[in-house]
This record gives sequence, C-alpha cells and structure tokens, in this order.
Amino acid sequence: MLAPRHVLRELFDTAVAAARPANCMHTWLPEKPAGRVIVVGAGKAAASMAHELEKHWGGPLSGQVIVPHGHGAECRWIEVIEASHPVPDASGVVAATEILRSVSNLGADDTVVCLISGGGSSLLCLPADGVTLAEKQAITSQLLRSGAAIHEINCVRKKLSAIKGGKLAAAAAPASVITLIISDVPGNDISMVASGPTVADASSASEALNILERYAISLSDDARLAIERSRPVAIAEGEVRILASSDDALLAAAALAIKRGITPYLLGDLRGDARVLALEHAELALQVAAGN
Repeated sequence: MLAPRHVLRELFDTAVAAARPANCMHTWLPEKPAGRVIVVGAGKAAASMAHELEKHWGGPLSGQVIVPHGHGAECRWIEVIEASHPVPDASGVVAATEILRSVSNLGADDTVVCLISGGGSSLLCLPADGVTLAEKQAITSQLLRSGAAIHEINCVRKKLSAIKGGKLAAAAAPASVITLIISDVPGNDISMVASGPTVADASSASEALNILERYAISLSDDARLAIERSRPVAIAEGEVRILASSDDALLAAAALAIKRGITPYLLGDLRGDARVLALEHAELALQVAAGN
C-alpha cells in the first residue's frame, strides 16, 4: 500500500499535469492560419504554450510572451521575456509596450494568437495615461493583501490599464484574433483570465471605484480620474478557446484517486479568503473521515 504522503503527491502531480500545455494544447489547437501570424501572451504557462505552438505549427512565427522569473521555455521564433509576479515591475511594462506595438498596424490577412494563463494580469502591465507604475504596484499590493476576490482585483486592473479589458484586441484590428487560455479563474470567466486583454470589458468605472472603497484602497487623484475616464472598447468577436481549467485538474486527480481505491469529493471552484477556506475544508475532511 502506498504511503498517504506519496498518494497526495501523486494526486497533486496528476492535477497539475492535466493543465500543462504539452498535455492539453494539441486537443484544442486550431489549424495554423494562413498569412502572417503574430504570437503574444502572458502568464505562468505562456512560454510553454508558445513552445507547443511552435512544435505543432512550425514557423515562421513572431511575437513575444511574458512569464514570471523562472518560468521560461525554449522557443525558436517567439521571444520569451521574464517579469515580476504578482506585483508588476518595469520589465513587464517594457514587454507589454512591445507586445502592443507588435500587434499594431496589422492587416486583415494577419492573425494574432494570444496565449493567456494564470498570472497574466500582473505580467501584462501597461499603466493607463496618468497612472504611474509605482501607483499600480501600490494598488496591486493593497488589493492582494485585502482579501479581495480575483474578479474584483482584475476589474480594477482593467480600468488602470492601456492593454487589458479588450484593449489588446482593439489595437490588433483589423487582424483576426485567436485567444488560447489555460484558466485559473473560478467559473472560467474569459474576461477575467489575465484581465481579458482580448475580451470585451463589461464592468464599469463605478464598479472599480466601489471595490477600491470597499477595501479601503488609497488612490491618487490622477488614478481616480483615469478610472472615471475609462470606457469599454469596441472589438470584433474573436475565437476564444479554453484549453484547460481547474475542473480538468480536479477530474484528473479524482480519476486517479478512484484508481487507487479512494473515494474523491470534488469541492469545485473555491472562492474567498484562503485562510478561512482552509479551516472550513479541513473540518469537512474530518467529518467525511469520521463518516458524518
């Protein structure tokens, strides 16, 4: 019989493997578009996604993806840039600026492929006019410490950004846009993964300001004005594919648990303060173990 620690590690590794680009991209990857293809993206898995894209499509390709330090992968045509996560830094700003430049001035025969995964919001950092990087760093840090939900944090991020909330797709027009997502957001809201750089933003400025007020986040007059002036951008409907999500990871782990003779209880997407959730579900686990 396997030791409990070994089984838990095996379940964890199986869950993670289910969402790895090497195991999920080939299933949902479309045919390579004709014409020029520009690949951009951000997130912990963005470089691995770019590597798989190159392997299946071949060249020529161009573009850049941003990953946290230590999450790079070898790519032939697509540049991999490392930046800070979860609080953005100057490297992320430089990389996001280059990404926005690379998708601008394209034609209708061109295609932009956007590779998105968890962590993309902090990496794809391009402050809106009037907002400094220092203030974005401060606001992000305060939100992360406040216990705000990821949907709330990303709502604010979109209002303070020149690239999130569909603005990347708007810059790419009239080129076609294909977005490939590995989702870490509860409910798999595509407008929230990496703050939806290629997806229309349905939230309002007042929502963002209410979130900041709810969590007592300090805000300069310039940043407040930037949020108040923010408007949804009009973008053409592009192709969006979710390649993997937390559901896939949970199902893979559950299947292995059954194979090992263990009855799994899938709790699904968990939302809220991780410290509270840990206590609640530890109590639930004890009740299940006791047969209650």
